[in-house]
Amino acid sequence: MKLLYQDEYFVAIEKPSGFHVHPPEDGYPVPREKICLYQVRDMLGQHVFPVHRLDAGTSGVLLFALSSESAREVSRLFAERLTKKTYHAVVRGYTPVEGDIHIPLELDSTGVAVEAHTSFKRLATIEFPIPVGKKFPTARYSMIEAKPHTGRFHQIRRHLNRITHPLLGDSYHGDSRHNQFFRNHLGIEGLCLKAVHLEFIHPWTKTNISITAPECEKWNKIQLLFTPP
Repeated sequence: MKLLYQDEYFVAIEKPSGFHVHPPEDGYPVPREKICLYQVRDMLGQHVFPVHRLDAGTSGVLLFALSSESAREVSRLFAERLTKKTYHAVVRGYTPVEGDIHIPLELDSTGVAVEAHTSFKRLATIEFPIPVGKKFPTARYSMIEAKPHTGRFHQIRRHLNRITHPLLGDSYHGDSRHNQFFRNHLGIEGLCLKAVHLEFIHPWTKTNISITAPECEKWNKIQLLFTPP
């Protein structure tokens, strides 16, 4: 876990895959050392306040506030869509070169479908001469850049699945055969989703805050897969 940004109001870390932002609300037991809230609090020696969420399997930029007032202000920025979030993902199949997904998604709290918008562009493709599924003689994958313009639960994962390009390593919305191929044959485990960049205007200093996640072993391995020989 690396510290990426810090001032008197906020702190950003590089969240590792497999870590929870805070203790699961359903009471599922998670070791304390796998909870970012506790790790950041111990690292700084003070209370911190989560202001947005990343799924446990997602790695990358994660922001915390250092006071309740700061938390309210930056939470407002997220709620009013004044932050810019950029993710990298690997999905099944060849996606369009770019696209916008406007498919309502059900709230996890009420089940009511609400507006949801994700844009994406394709960064690279790869094809293996292996029939992972029953429908096609080869296995095709795309690396994409995705930007969620709304903040729905599992939004990127659900949206890409709805357009038949599920994320690799996604056990809830993905394709188990392709997940197994990535894990057993390519040595890439877990959800292939990384929060690579977060940008917003600082509520107090009015400066542009731009935070980028550093390289990591898993995504270096993924990048090599998609790099032509």
